[in-house]
Amino acid sequence: MKYYNNILETIGNTPLVKLNVLTKEIDALVLAKVETTNPGNSVKDRMAVKMIEDAEKSGLLKPGGTVIEGTSGNTGMGLALACIIKGYKMMCVLSDKQSKEKMDILRAVGCEVVVCPTNVEPDDPRSYYSVSKRLAEETPNSWYVNQYDNLSNRAAHYESTGPEIWEQTDGRITHFVVGVGTGGTISGVGKYLKEKNPDIKIIGIDTYGSVFKKYHETGIFDEAEIYPYVTEGIGEDILPKNVDFDIIDHFEKVTDKDAAIMTPRIAKEEGIFVGNSAGSAVKGLLQIKQMFKKDDVVVVLFHDHGSRYVGKFFNQEWMKERGYVENTESPTASQIVSTDGNLIIANHDESISSIVEKMSKFNISQIPVFKGKEIVGSISETSVFNYLFENPEAKRDSIEPIMNPAFPMVQMNTKLEEISKLITKENAAVMVQKEDGNYHIITKQDIIKSIS
Repeated sequence: MKYYNNILETIGNTPLVKLNVLTKEIDALVLAKVETTNPGNSVKDRMAVKMIEDAEKSGLLKPGGTVIEGTSGNTGMGLALACIIKGYKMMCVLSDKQSKEKMDILRAVGCEVVVCPTNVEPDDPRSYYSVSKRLAEETPNSWYVNQYDNLSNRAAHYESTGPEIWEQTDGRITHFVVGVGTGGTISGVGKYLKEKNPDIKIIGIDTYGSVFKKYHETGIFDEAEIYPYVTEGIGEDILPKNVDFDIIDHFEKVTDKDAAIMTPRIAKEEGIFVGNSAGSAVKGLLQIKQMFKKDDVVVVLFHDHGSRYVGKFFNQEWMKERGYVENTESPTASQIVSTDGNLIIANHDESISSIVEKMSKFNISQIPVFKGKEIVGSISETSVFNYLFENPEAKRDSIEPIMNPAFPMVQMNTKLEEISKLITKENAAVMVQKEDGNYHIITKQDIIKSIS
């Protein structure tokens, strides 16, 4: 008879499946490492068991203890399965952007689920990082997993996922592509593959609102890069110890919209029912298709199962509400730009009180600043508010102390996707100049109108 002693023994040995439709524009052989066949339906099962077993060996986790972790859902599921088999209690802390399906599944396997707000700083006492640590301090006989900094996470993929991929491709793999969250998968797999062949390229998929790509390229942790995003499972507003930036050759960012649209396409066109991070990975793969040659073997990892996103990325109403609809032709700046009335501008030597009056009269929150015919900066409602809050008697002051850099300039034929990438937490608009020499401004509201 062939059988396993418990469900944990079924983790690993997941299949490689060739992608045929979505990657037809890529000359290379593209193979998906489909991690949904793990018992918890995600790649996180591998490191969840490894982290628990290492904690047992080191004495951090004792019999009858409670395992506590902040998770986007998948690590929690893997930990929960291990806790069931090994006799521990499980407490999962999630941010409120995670899908309802993930929360329901965790409760179904006996986890206590604590939900925290997404839009707070990592060190805010309400964040799921802070709440996880606090609960571990308050709960007797508990162990805080900390998958971000727990290097058993990385080790699990060095010991299992990496060797599997190497053996399944007969050592012919040339590129490994994967979404990066805690960094354990890319760093563990990447380390193993690089030891086998240093020429293998390790490519991380990041999302807008995350710090990874810029930090990798510049060494700068830029808080201005951080803002809320919809994509689940990848990207971070911290630098986990598990991310080995030296292993990674390139980061590619993918927008929320592009990832959301690609996710159901994988199911419909390849017959593989996987989650949002797979949508990001495939879209990122297509964005860098010029990297791949005919004889290359590209492995892209599919993290988790689509059943965890049925109410979101597989729900047409949810997608439409957010403008996640595939357009046959992307609008350009000339189609997005609002031409209602004249452009409201500020002069470089204008007073703050004058700017406040303009913002109030025309119901606008940002204004380009001119010196003659030259754009020299910008003024935002936020900078005005902050300055006056600190200096309530300064309304007659010049705007120079609160002037921000000029809004980026785009061409009339610039596509919506490129424009949207320029709209950030620190930059609320872009400028465009028509052939007649007149300037126009494109704001977040203009972009929202164009996709609604």
